[in-house]
Amino acid sequence: MLGQRLEIRQGQGLVITPQLQQAIKLLQLSNIELDAFVEAELEKNPLLQREDAEPGGEIDAPTAESHDAAEMSFDEGRVQDADRTLDARSDDVYGDASPGERTSDRMEDVGTGEAQPGLNDWSRAGSGGGLPDGEGREQPDTREATLWEHLQAQASQAGFSPADHAIALSLIDAVDEGGYLRGDLSEVAERLGVPLDRVEAVLATCHGFEPTGIMARSVPECLKLQLIERNRFDPAMACLLDNLDLLARRDLTALKKACGVDGEDMAEMIAELKALTPRPGAGFGGEPAQTVIPDVHVRPDPAGGWKVELNADTLPRLIMDKRYHGVVAAGARSDTEKTFVAECAAQASWLVKSLDQRARTILKVASEIVRQQDAFLAFGVEFLRPLNLKTVADAIGMHESTVSRVTSNKYVSTPRGVFELKFFFTAAIQSSDGGATHSAEAVRHRIKAMIEGEARDGDVLSDDRIVEILNEAGIDIARRTVAKYREALRIPSSVERRRMLKAG
Repeated sequence: MLGQRLEIRQGQGLVITPQLQQAIKLLQLSNIELDAFVEAELEKNPLLQREDAEPGGEIDAPTAESHDAAEMSFDEGRVQDADRTLDARSDDVYGDASPGERTSDRMEDVGTGEAQPGLNDWSRAGSGGGLPDGEGREQPDTREATLWEHLQAQASQAGFSPADHAIALSLIDAVDEGGYLRGDLSEVAERLGVPLDRVEAVLATCHGFEPTGIMARSVPECLKLQLIERNRFDPAMACLLDNLDLLARRDLTALKKACGVDGEDMAEMIAELKALTPRPGAGFGGEPAQTVIPDVHVRPDPAGGWKVELNADTLPRLIMDKRYHGVVAAGARSDTEKTFVAECAAQASWLVKSLDQRARTILKVASEIVRQQDAFLAFGVEFLRPLNLKTVADAIGMHESTVSRVTSNKYVSTPRGVFELKFFFTAAIQSSDGGATHSAEAVRHRIKAMIEGEARDGDVLSDDRIVEILNEAGIDIARRTVAKYREALRIPSSVERRRMLKAG
């Protein structure tokens, strides 16, 4: 029988306050987005101003709440609790601690694990208000993929080893908006600690990415790649590409003589060139590429190991003018005015603390990544270790979602170049003998090499046989995983390969 009644139930639930939403938002902003956010908050909050701005009245140090954006790092023990609570309630993150109770700042020495005295306090950072309506919730990404995202996605599916994948990402970073590779391969090889011919081999694979002609180093090379795909690259066309200057001058007589063709053939060749795309990257959306400004610097420590420091240029320098706050608070008459002043002060105070926490969290995550990948920094891409978000999160006592936000759109400057923090994460496959894990990219590369050797050995390997061989080599992998990797590499099944081998 149906009826209505009142019940009281007790339960637990996660309440995400506007302040915590703001802290999460700030954590995932890039330094460019953070600067824009702070600029907007300066316009909305009259109690905030940039540290280097000329105030209306002189502000004494004791009356200004500030966060310094100079070189800083963290105290491993005393900020541990605050760091991991970005995934908890906002009142658990900071409690009632005042700015003066914050930890003293240090510069992280990754090599020795010891903290060295820093040059400044983290005491002059930005401020701002709450989130606009609708923010703080995960929003679907409906924007069009950029050229670089498109290339990075293809590189992830190309079956590269970890080292070759790192080389590919470095090459992709050097691609301009038109799709051309603007970088010296020898410099890339020297910076990553690999032979030049290996960089050239990786580039040759990247030349197979879509759109055709991408990552060419010149217009002739771009057109050549497109002609090869159309099966129209022959000696005469190669000669035409070598003499594009004559074509630009419309010297058709010299062109026909150089290419050894008549007027009709030359007209057809020129028409084919006009049908090609000289700027293969121009069709992609997204904002124009901006110069990457690293959020973190990693430098060798003369005593051994690495120094990890925040980039002072990417951190906002703001102050909250408490003296002005006192003046306007005393002059507020109506309840509306008093409420406005109180909200501005509360928002500014909270954002100062949130920026402080953001800086500490970025530095902490970056320092752990450097600890994990110190061999790469010392010896090159061959020494990249398999690494995932959980490993870093467990090591520093944070949630994986926090580490994910920190590593998005954050860059680190190292002796081997500037990399996004996500660059250092590679998937791993467990070892069957309890030894070191194996990178998923390396396993895919191994599967590809085994199948490529079938024509030489005359023995087509089934997925089950590949699993057995890998298990014997100490790689614990399931058959379905082998099939998934094989399909990602666009390799037919063993039945189809056996049929092709017999037909060949």
